[in-house]
Amino acid sequence: MKTFTMTSVARTMGIVLAALSVAAVAPAQSIASRVARVSNGTVRMSFKVKPGVCGSGNSIWRNGGRGRTTWGDNWNNSRDVEYDIDCSTGPARLVLDRRGGEITDVRFYVGGQWRPAGSDVTDLGMVPAGEAAAYLVSLAQSERGSMGEKAVFPATLADSADIWPALIKIARNPDVPRSTRNQSVFWLGQAAGDAATRGLNDIVADNGVDREVRESAVFALSQRPRDEGVPALISVARTNKDPEIRKKALFWLGQSHDPRALDLFEELLTKK
Repeated sequence: MKTFTMTSVARTMGIVLAALSVAAVAPAQSIASRVARVSNGTVRMSFKVKPGVCGSGNSIWRNGGRGRTTWGDNWNNSRDVEYDIDCSTGPARLVLDRRGGEITDVRFYVGGQWRPAGSDVTDLGMVPAGEAAAYLVSLAQSERGSMGEKAVFPATLADSADIWPALIKIARNPDVPRSTRNQSVFWLGQAAGDAATRGLNDIVADNGVDREVRESAVFALSQRPRDEGVPALISVARTNKDPEIRKKALFWLGQSHDPRALDLFEELLTKK
């Protein structure tokens, strides 16, 4: 019969604990730190996408196919992912090119299969959707040029991720490039829920935000469901201190063909 000494037991326990420690550390490493390890090359990862989203090439459909977004200039081009059907559901596939420790390109797809990876490709595998969304939002907050702007849309498709409060902060932050702020406002306008609309109202009313960004927020309000968007635009047209913003609200109200908008026009055009 084999006997165990206290020393051998302790040694065995130490090996087991060390193995458990390594296993626990690996998943806990942030996406940002794993990406940062690649100074020159390509990093790719996958994450769970919201229900009702599918893709083919550079086209991504949302809401069961009712809204399409084209990623890049060529809607049918896909250098990283291959497809065998027109509307492939999940997962989301994110690609980052890195040169000199900086992100030089961001590409995004839904569904399909990865093309064979070259020696310079690091695949992080399937990452939690919430962590992917948080990482993309951090890129939107920190990256300059088009990289931050490109990070916004993929973040909106991460499953079960509530990014709207963060996008509202980005839209109101003058230190973030205007193109990224406009992109944030646009997707806020597409988002369902009263919280997003309230945030857009706050952006429109804040004269400290660039007028172009506030005008984007007015447009985003015009894209909301009528019961939310029209009252919000009427409020802007009545109360906003910036005449150009009021004009924008009135313009989009004119496109709504809503009786409440006509009542406002009559009030403004006939008041003494």
